[in-house]
Amino acid sequence: MRALQIAATGMSAQQTRVEVISNNLANMSTTGYNARRAEFADLHYQQATRPGSLTASDGTVVPAGVQLGLGVRPTAVTINLAQGSLANTGGDLDVAIDGFGYLEVALPSGISAYTRDGGLKRSPDGLIVTSDGYPVAPGITLPDDARSISINGSGEVYAYFTDQVEPEMLGQITLAGFTNEKGLEAVGSNLFLETPASGPAQVNTPGIEGLGTLRQGYLEDSSVDAVREITELIKAQRGYELNAKVITAADQMMGATVQVR
Repeated sequence: MRALQIAATGMSAQQTRVEVISNNLANMSTTGYNARRAEFADLHYQQATRPGSLTASDGTVVPAGVQLGLGVRPTAVTINLAQGSLANTGGDLDVAIDGFGYLEVALPSGISAYTRDGGLKRSPDGLIVTSDGYPVAPGITLPDDARSISINGSGEVYAYFTDQVEPEMLGQITLAGFTNEKGLEAVGSNLFLETPASGPAQVNTPGIEGLGTLRQGYLEDSSVDAVREITELIKAQRGYELNAKVITAADQMMGATVQVR
């Protein structure tokens, strides 16, 4: 009775789908979060009669054959790359990426990570850092006596002082682009790591080589569509229930077989 095992794989697949949906809904308010989608493929097939084989009686070619599927398996959880709406915060160090690209940050291990969360902060040493305290490349230090900070679309950071008319340029924030953004590895805290699937980071000035520009005083909202996620949740629930009914039906059929006298 293969139906028991096949339905079990279906229930497991729908459970995975629900877990992905629940993570999307949990991150509806996460800055720069992009919704994920679970993808599936059918398992291998048991070839009772291969298509195109010859019958033993008269040598006629079998047009379709008998191929019995053995269930479903998850293949990927992909990111739906979409620009979230930009919310006005008014913060001097809040920057939203309008377009493609990621901010590069330095992890304590020395490797680079990438994020679209532009809710930047100022460390006790004056460095521009993320909410977790990771320095943002290329490592810009803000003066203690700066009256205000300005960041233009190209990532140039200027400081205004009380005793100066002209602002002082402190540095330029860069953005990193990837050939395959879906190949990045999510590690939590709104951070991604480069992988062989994503390709190497291509760091450049915002607004150049297809990269987006920076918007000071804004943050990018999550791109999760709550209505769509609820719809997908209902579909996953119905799929789970149908697979559970298959198991019940298969169990009743096996019971009927055992009771035959």
